[in-house]
Amino acid sequence: MTGNTQAGSGEPPSTLLYLMKQVELSVRAELDTLVRPADITTLQYTALTVLERHPDLTAARLARHSFVTDQSMADMVTTLLNGGLIERHRDPADRRRLVIALTPAGQRLLDRLRPQVAALQDRMVSLLSDDQASELHHSLELCRRALRGDRVEPGPASTQ
Repeated sequence: MTGNTQAGSGEPPSTLLYLMKQVELSVRAELDTLVRPADITTLQYTALTVLERHPDLTAARLARHSFVTDQSMADMVTTLLNGGLIERHRDPADRRRLVIALTPAGQRLLDRLRPQVAALQDRMVSLLSDDQASELHHSLELCRRALRGDRVEPGPASTQ
């Protein structure tokens, strides 16, 4: 499926990939505006949210979960360490490995930004019903899994 032509517009339909990229760019621009006063970038914000959900990651794993290269993450880790938003410590399960975690200051920053980010998400889905928003979430999760090569059976929307 590539999209739908709007009735009477005479324009070729937008592809789903194009629409997703336009949404991504719009969200990115809005997030840039939201996080700028906190003196962090959207990519740094993303890394902090990843650490909030998955504490004690190596820099390489954090890079994969944050959609950046290892080199970009190395630079980002330095910046976030210097800003006091993250810390490095030895992995309790493998003392040879250094892992990264949020500091209390990093958690406070995320807590401060959370209402603004939630408002952005609410605005993004404001033209959808609750059921449509839930189905969109479920469908995007299935798309992500498909692109990762996961085998899943499509079913009713979940409440993940």
